[in-house]
Amino acid sequence: MRVSISTAAVLAAACVASTSVDAFSTNSLTFGRRSCVLHSETAVAAESEVAQVEEAAAAAPLEDEIPTNLPSDVGMDYVPLATMLATGQFAEADQFTRDALIELAGSKEAGRSFVYFTEVKRIPSTDLATIERLWNRFSQGKFGYSVQKKKWQIVKGDFEVFCRKIGWTTKDGEVERKKRWFGASEFIYDVKKAPEGHLPLTSALRGTSLIKELLNHPVWDNDDWKKEP
Repeated sequence: MRVSISTAAVLAAACVASTSVDAFSTNSLTFGRRSCVLHSETAVAAESEVAQVEEAAAAAPLEDEIPTNLPSDVGMDYVPLATMLATGQFAEADQFTRDALIELAGSKEAGRSFVYFTEVKRIPSTDLATIERLWNRFSQGKFGYSVQKKKWQIVKGDFEVFCRKIGWTTKDGEVERKKRWFGASEFIYDVKKAPEGHLPLTSALRGTSLIKELLNHPVWDNDDWKKEP
């Protein structure tokens, strides 16, 4: 079963998304009360907005349909992630991915909102492959852990150069620093503007061991992860 992207986009246009500033949670969609009687001008404006969304969806360089056959060894539902990525909601998809890894690694069950590097090996290859295929597909091969792994190999594991290469750094005058994640994020959630490998994000607040383990996960040992179910 597949869901039309244009349908998902039109539905998304009918609600207001609330952007989360919490690094480990995503706010749900909120709806305001609407008058049962709409003035004709409002109705025309609404129809125009829907038409614009449909036109944008049709012109977007994305696949025509959202896949729903998304394997998971633990019963994780990846349709929301597929929908977010297919409709260009990369910030929300990034948050979903982090939350998924926390659950897949067993960190959530342990009462933590972050993953220890020693827990990465618990993440099922099936799930990581599903996540990666979605990121790869809906970014036209620009985003994903496999893309980051290639960059990591090119810089021979130099974390500072790696961050610079995938756009995780910025400059305050002449001083280079890591981009800020919390609060108003400085990262780029536009597939056309972001460098290759920019997403998904991985926190290095507790050191670089976590991203090293993610990029060295056995799922990347071969190209089997690319195979569609």
